[in-house]
Amino acid sequence: MFGYAKDHQPCVIFMDEIDAIGGRRFSEGTSADREIQRTLMELLNQLDGFESLGAVKMVMATNRPDVLDPALLRPGRLDRKIEIPLPNEPSRLAILKIHASKIAKHGDIEYDAVVKLTDGFNGADLRNVCTEAGMFAIRADRE
Repeated sequence: MFGYAKDHQPCVIFMDEIDAIGGRRFSEGTSADREIQRTLMELLNQLDGFESLGAVKMVMATNRPDVLDPALLRPGRLDRKIEIPLPNEPSRLAILKIHASKIAKHGDIEYDAVVKLTDGFNGADLRNVCTEAGMFAIRADRE
């Protein structure tokens, strides 16, 4: 992947859910755990030699920064940490309305009540709330 990126620069390598391979290492585990640790070691080696990659930039994303291996976060490997917090009440309201706009509705929806019940939800969670509400409505119409 790094070789391909270097050959096609400028480019960005995006790794989502980096916690899947970048979690803290431990001495015990299964053979699958050891393979993940080997993958992490190779990633760290590539990041250490990243200067030679020129116009290749690396972006990583995770929902679990608390489980990342400290070696991955060492200065010089990942230069910036950008945290995007969970949506606040006005943002959750806007997100709910976006997802609910695609669903046929009958009657009034008490968006404010739903917003109050969804503290700690992200956009995907809110989309799921709308999808599940639609499924409940379909089942209720059948009965």
